[in-house]
Amino acid sequence: MENSGCKDVPGPDEESFLYFAYGSNLLTERIHLRNPSAAFFCVARLQDFKLDFGNSQGKTSQTWHGGIATIFQSPGDEVWGVVWKMNKSNLNSLDEQEGVKSGMYVVIEVKVATQEGREITCRSYLMTNYESAPPSPQYKKVEKETSHCLSESGKSPLQAQDKNVG
Repeated sequence: MENSGCKDVPGPDEESFLYFAYGSNLLTERIHLRNPSAAFFCVARLQDFKLDFGNSQGKTSQTWHGGIATIFQSPGDEVWGVVWKMNKSNLNSLDEQEGVKSGMYVVIEVKVATQEGREITCRSYLMTNYESAPPSPQYKKVEKETSHCLSESGKSPLQAQDKNVG
């Protein structure tokens, strides 16, 4: 992921879509568990949103053992993340991984800006009915492992919540 720009990568076609990841799916190993077609596209910024951590319906995740990432609208704030280009055959597996069927997350369409200033439309996810909570130990590890890929931006997406990330 040394080249964080979108210059050399063709955009989506009728067989693919772009997905803006801001949490555990920043990691290649994580996204590839259920979505083998995911290819790094670029680093991007989602304007007027803020990263938060929480538990759906206030219940701590048995998988994550702490708050999991979500975003919410917040004028003036921004969330840095990674855009993945994925085959449409992975739509169902991505939705399943994000808990869409159970109602934990909903699919949203967002416009993100690349580091070159290009605006692109992506699929993303937003947690519904959650209560804020400190990030899980796994998310703290994700932050450490992904901060290098966003070094050009000077931002790590999981540092957006200074009060929660330590």
